Amino acid sequence: MSVHVVGNVCVDTTFRLERFPQPGETLNAAEHADGLGGKGANQAVAAARTGADVRFRAAIGNDPAGVWIAEQLSRDLDASHLAVLPLPSDRSTIMVDARGENLIVTGASCAAAYNPMADSGFTRSIARGDIVVFQGNLGPDITATCLKVARGAGAMTIFNPSPLAADHTPGLSDVSVVIANAGEAAQLTGAGDPAMAARDLIRQGAGAAIVTLGALGCLVDNQGQIDRFAAPSVAVVDTSGAGDVFCGCLAGCLAAGMELAAAARIAVRAAAVSVGRAGTLESCPDRREMKLLMETTEAETA
Repeated sequence: MSVHVVGNVCVDTTFRLERFPQPGETLNAAEHADGLGGKGANQAVAAARTGADVRFRAAIGNDPAGVWIAEQLSRDLDASHLAVLPLPSDRSTIMVDARGENLIVTGASCAAAYNPMADSGFTRSIARGDIVVFQGNLGPDITATCLKVARGAGAMTIFNPSPLAADHTPGLSDVSVVIANAGEAAQLTGAGDPAMAARDLIRQGAGAAIVTLGALGCLVDNQGQIDRFAAPSVAVVDTSGAGDVFCGCLAGCLAAGMELAAAARIAVRAAAVSVGRAGTLESCPDRREMKLLMETTEAETA
């Protein structure tokens, strides 16, 4: 069983400040650094660190940044499925304040131009029982087509519709599991209560719905079976990337044969580890830590 993550990858430049600047204000950051990022890459690496066989598809530019991105990804997974486009590689600027909250702006020309269906290897590589993971970074129509193709091939489809496309409500009829944070779930359903929002996401067509709740953990609605999993209490350093760690870890645990509730319990704990560290991808638990999280959580529930 393989996990196919399709999405975006970029260079993250993170600035750490005491507070966010006001409009028109210039602040000096306490520190700054470049790192690998992008929701697709974050989720692919998190899944790979669970031990899953991960195939990651995204687009990079034909520039030095694209070469650097491929080199960095190769440390965790097979980067041979990256498409090289005649564009600048995508970049994100991330501001993190003293509370660990973040603001992110992304230049996503590669993600906007990328169409996985243009590569015939994408559809041929999906086997029955595989897991296919999408986010909201590619074009809505392209994402919808890919999800339909994956579901038609007998794969489990996981959709994290973030960032939400303006003036577009994604269809969920080809989605096995939809994952949204509380704000996104409210936008998609109009329901402020996470349980009501999850129920409505299933009414919209998803097989199961997970609403992540930050420090409160997550809520899982698997066709009426509601489970809530609390997050461990940690000192928050940086919340950027935590949702991606959750999604990737969940996909990897499902690929290992776990039930959805058990996978979500582990994913909450992996995300909690990440918010206690600086960086996006840098904060993701490594393979040893993931293995320990999976083993200890399974032992607790045995």
